Amino acid sequence: VQLQASGGGLVQAGDSLRLSCAASGRTFSTYGLGWFRQAPGKEREFVSAISGSGTTTAYANSVKGRFTISRDNAKNMVYLQMNDLKPEGTAAYYCAAARKYWADSYSPVSYAYWGQGTQVTVSS
Repeated sequence: VQLQASGGGLVQAGDSLRLSCAASGRTFSTYGLGWFRQAPGKEREFVSAISGSGTTTAYANSVKGRFTISRDNAKNMVYLQMNDLKPEGTAAYYCAAARKYWADSYSPVSYAYWGQGTQVTVSS
């Protein structure tokens, strides 16, 4: 599986952005997908996850109620709608795929495939 994230940019606090991630592969709907972020000098952290069918989702407490993950299996795409962005959300955002319908955990080690990252910068 190859993943390519896009949609990052420079925004102001309170603004919205929609990240997209395009995936290759004919069995896209069998992979659980996730979004992670990594700020300079910090560890990569879980943001959100979605099951293969899209019926199950999960969010980090820090983004719950503001971010929405979705996927379109017909287009091999996963999205992260980010509303009310905060300066602490400044990071490189990565999409990732697990080798199963739903990843074993929210840790990066549970995801086998990674995109290249897209930078989100939120100014105050």
